Amino acid sequence: MDWNDSPPQAEFRAAVRQLLADKLPNRYRAQGDVEGDGVEWMVERRSQNPEAREASAEWAQALSERGWIAPHWPVEYGGAGLTPIEQMIFNQEMALAAAPRRVGGQGVSQFGPALIVHGTPEQKQEHISKILAGEIIWAQGFSEPGAGSDLASLQTRATRDGDEYVINGQKIWTSGGHLADWMYVLVRTDPDAPKHRGISLVMVDKSTPGITVRPLVNMAWVHHFNETFFEDVRVPVSNRVGEENRGWYVSMTLLDFERSNITGAVSARRQLRRLIEYVSGEGQDHARVARIASIRSAIADRYVESDVQFNFSFRIISMQERGMIPNYEASMNKLFNSEMQQRLANTAVKSLGLYGQLWEGDEQAPLNGTFSKSYCLTVSTTIAAGTSEIQRGIIASRGLGLPRG
Repeated sequence: MDWNDSPPQAEFRAAVRQLLADKLPNRYRAQGDVEGDGVEWMVERRSQNPEAREASAEWAQALSERGWIAPHWPVEYGGAGLTPIEQMIFNQEMALAAAPRRVGGQGVSQFGPALIVHGTPEQKQEHISKILAGEIIWAQGFSEPGAGSDLASLQTRATRDGDEYVINGQKIWTSGGHLADWMYVLVRTDPDAPKHRGISLVMVDKSTPGITVRPLVNMAWVHHFNETFFEDVRVPVSNRVGEENRGWYVSMTLLDFERSNITGAVSARRQLRRLIEYVSGEGQDHARVARIASIRSAIADRYVESDVQFNFSFRIISMQERGMIPNYEASMNKLFNSEMQQRLANTAVKSLGLYGQLWEGDEQAPLNGTFSKSYCLTVSTTIAAGTSEIQRGIIASRGLGLPRG
């Protein structure tokens, strides 16, 4: 691997930095690093605060002008057609600036690429431009109460009635479902087929009668997930993406083209710097905790791990740049990052001593309770997007050639 930018890559990095310097709204410059991970663009877009909505629209427009809302999309579909290494540079610089993340949401990162591959010309004409303009936000309707890791066991039914499907069932862990305008939903259209078959992917306007979205608040008091109910929801058959009963294979396209998660390494390093600066400050009684040898050693370990995570990410990018498809390497990357995030939050809370238990809003909470909140948020990182057990199984079988258990 070559860790240095080539001249064209250095030029591209400079262009991204220039955009951030010129176009990033002042609202984000002022608060972008408060939580250590930047603000959420979808939340800003739906905010009751006019200033937040205006800033989100301004930032989306700035990126749209460069084709950088969907930098990994082909140019002919309105993207920037960036190479994998350029995508990494772009995401790295955005993370370093704590600029709003995931502009365009899952419509950009997941659904759009699938629509490009499998959608009809009419579907592309209707939806692609709205995704790129940040006008329509999409949410994923895949997981169900009895179909999480074993997604192919899903039971939400879509019964054909003339030119419509009638959908009945329930989805859970609908990320951003309360903020989205549309959903892409896996439904069972042939209950008698083997479970990986008989599944179709349909686009559903969330304003369609019969849809109910209920919040799921996590242990950090954050409303990100939802459960979604479908009761006799009528959807045009023309909203199906790909062939009927082939939705499982369409869904396999729903992968972010940039899989390095370079933002995880950048975010970890930024949080560590804030932690070190805080506990090293003079005049803070609780800073004495950080002078304990075991705590100092733990912080040093986390700092080294952030560099390891960066190199895991860079390995993924280097493979993609050479036309290779990461397999078990992506599982190694995901496994290490999710467990590193948990160790970082744990170390941070311990470094702050008893003050680390205080929540945001408490005037004595260090860094406004950032790390106590992070401690709760990272509990699920080893479950979401494939559990650590699943990742280790992939690494063992595909990476080490061990037999399946």
